[in-house]
Amino acid sequence: MRQRTAQVVRNPVLAGSHPDPSILRVGADFYLATSTFEWCPGVRLHHSRDLVHWRPLGGALGSTRLLDLTGCPDSGGVWAPNLSHADGLFHLVYSNVSTYAGGFTDSPNHLVTAESIDGPWSDPVPLHARGFDASLFHDGADSRLVNLVHDWRPGHGGSAGLEVTRYDRATRRLVGEPEPVVLPPGAGWIEGPNLYRRGPWYYLLTADGGTGYDHQVTVARSRALTGPYERDPVGPLITARHHPDLPLQKAGHGSLVDTTGGPSYLAYLVARPYTRHGPCVLGRETALAPVTWTPDGWPRTPGGLPALEIPAPAPLVDGTDPRPDDHDDVGDPADSDGFDRPVLGPQWSTLRRPPTGCR
Repeated sequence: MRQRTAQVVRNPVLAGSHPDPSILRVGADFYLATSTFEWCPGVRLHHSRDLVHWRPLGGALGSTRLLDLTGCPDSGGVWAPNLSHADGLFHLVYSNVSTYAGGFTDSPNHLVTAESIDGPWSDPVPLHARGFDASLFHDGADSRLVNLVHDWRPGHGGSAGLEVTRYDRATRRLVGEPEPVVLPPGAGWIEGPNLYRRGPWYYLLTADGGTGYDHQVTVARSRALTGPYERDPVGPLITARHHPDLPLQKAGHGSLVDTTGGPSYLAYLVARPYTRHGPCVLGRETALAPVTWTPDGWPRTPGGLPALEIPAPAPLVDGTDPRPDDHDDVGDPADSDGFDRPVLGPQWSTLRRPPTGCR
């Protein structure tokens, strides 16, 4: 087992095509799930004990039983998975965008569960085909599915906001009718909704401004789950929208995690353009930012801007990574693969279909 120490977190923590991060803590373990689109295995997973060093665990959806990408268009497939934990189970919600024709934004949304992050994952439970970027919110014995709603009428902008539907964890199905979420005025088109509860407040994090250079993470809160929500008066939690010379751009689509006795952290999407507002050849990546809370209960990141380095959190564990040291950290130049094992290593993907021997 390798002893590890660090003074800073270097962003992006997941480099090269790891977008739409969903972050989760279970005990002393942190997990990140990211989008995989038309690539197999679906939903990339990573593990850390300190938020600094991240170990690839491979993809959760490694068979056609869990995800069938036959005929999937480029950049279709799995968009913005959501990872949560309740009743001793990991819950993974994901959509499968199989076409861009007609109402492609109303995509099939599925749920799988597992006792261990390494699986085996249950057969998929079909939830509904309303929107994409769906997420599960657990509040004690109560769970709700949060998803986008689309307005297909000409001239109405496409977005009809958000809705929540009760999810029964015992019967593994949605129950009752969807309830509309009352958003702040002028909310516009929003994606990637995540709900959290902190004290008397419900917090709603959304990805606003599209996935390009106007991308941002916006926060709103309410004392009732369905609203009405009020937007943070200071503005976005994080964005590079008005700072085109920052090395990290397109900051948005975030999720929150608390540490034990320390600050909260935001996992969010970034990209590194080759030139100012130019192409980002490494795709969309995952970064972290520390989050503090104001006395009146609003989350804040340093300057509201993405940064290449942030202070490392105080030691969360004794520095020992309990997992076998089979693979170096993501981005380590020492990474190599002799292709001498019966399955591909967790760092590899294949296009639309699992390779022979894929777990």
